[in-house]
Amino acid sequence: MSNAVHFLNTGSSDCIIIESNGHFAMVDAGEDTEYPTNKPHLKYPGYEEIVCDYLLKNCASSDGTVTLDFVLGTHAHSDHIGGFDTVINHPKIKVKKAYLKPYKAKDIFIYERLSWDNTEVYEQMKKALEENNVEIVEEFDRLKTTLGDFKITFLNGKYKKHIFKYGENVNSVVTLLECNGCRCVLAGDLNNKVFDEYRLAKQIGKVDILKVGHHGYPFSSSLKWLKTLAPKYSVVCNFEKKIYPHVKHKLVDVIKTKLFCTADLNGVKFDFDNGLEPITDITK
Repeated sequence: MSNAVHFLNTGSSDCIIIESNGHFAMVDAGEDTEYPTNKPHLKYPGYEEIVCDYLLKNCASSDGTVTLDFVLGTHAHSDHIGGFDTVINHPKIKVKKAYLKPYKAKDIFIYERLSWDNTEVYEQMKKALEENNVEIVEEFDRLKTTLGDFKITFLNGKYKKHIFKYGENVNSVVTLLECNGCRCVLAGDLNNKVFDEYRLAKQIGKVDILKVGHHGYPFSSSLKWLKTLAPKYSVVCNFEKKIYPHVKHKLVDVIKTKLFCTADLNGVKFDFDNGLEPITDITK
C-alpha cells in the first residue's frame, strides 16, 4: 500500500495517476491518435496504449482489472482528454465517476474552434462515459473529496461564460492534493488571461509540488502564482527544450524549484509516504 502521484510520459500532453492504499484516480489521459479527417494538422502521436498498459501493470487488482474511483478531464483539449474514451471503453478498466465540465464551442474564440478538435474529443469522452453508465459530475468548484489518504479539492470547477471569447484553457480545472502533510497542485492548462492564477494563488498558498500549467508555454505561470505557491518540485508534462525561456527562468532562477520534465525523464512518481522521494523512468 502506498500514497503516490504518477506523472506519465505522454510527450507534450498530460496524464496523471493518483494512488492511495489500493485506490486510484486519473487526471487527464494524454493525447489521442484519432483526429478529424478535415484537420490533418492534428495528426499527433497518441498515447492510449501506453496509458492503458501502465494502468494494467501498476494499478490492477489480483483479478487483473483496474478500478478508477474517478477520472477528471481538466478541459476539452485533446492533449488532456483525448485518450479518455479508450481508457473508459477498455474491458479491463472500470471508471466509477467522472468530473467533466461542460464544453460550449460558441463561447470559444473562432480560431481555436476552427483549428482544434475540442468538440470532437469532448463528445468522444462524454459518449464513452454515458455508454459505460459512468456518473458524470459537471459542476464541482471547491468540491472536497477523498481518495484513500488523499484530501482533494477541485478549483475552477464551474463553467463560466466570459465577456470576451478566450481559449478553452481559461476553463481548466485545478486540483489540490494533500496527504501526509504534503501538498501538490495540478494546474492543468490554467492561465492568467482572466487573472485566475492571481485569484487561486490566494486560496491555495504554499505547496510542495506544482504540475506547471500549460506545459511551460506562455500565458501561464505568472510570477505572483509561482512565488505564492513556491513549490520545491515542479513537474512539466513536456520536453525541457519546449519550455519557453521566460517560463523556465521564473521556475529555475527566480523561485529556484527543482524541475522534472516528464518527456525527458520517461515520467516521474512522487512517494508521499517517503518525503516525496521522486522516482523517474516509470513509464516502461
